[in-house]
Amino acid sequence: MSEEFNYFRDRNIGKLFDLVLQVSNELHVTHQRLHAMEALLVRHGVLSAGELSALEPTEEEQRILDEQRDRVIARLMRIVTESGPAEHPLRDQWESTLQKTG
Repeated sequence: MSEEFNYFRDRNIGKLFDLVLQVSNELHVTHQRLHAMEALLVRHGVLSAGELSALEPTEEEQRILDEQRDRVIARLMRIVTESGPAEHPLRDQWESTLQKTG
């Protein structure tokens, strides 16, 4: 990172900000593509307008959605609460996960 763009005076904060911007961009692209897919499904008569937003999942579908959400939150919290030196963050967690699956 060049000094002229070093707004935060901390290289790690700059990297984190770059990461957040990249993830935000990926989320935006995914949102746009999902919207386009829904629009095409409506145009081709597969869905009616608003049908996707009005969907009420079955108990099983909701259970799966909840499990997926919980896994994503757990991964994010693991990153936030990681331990170990910067050279190998999450090493303790990684080794623990490998032992559970091995």
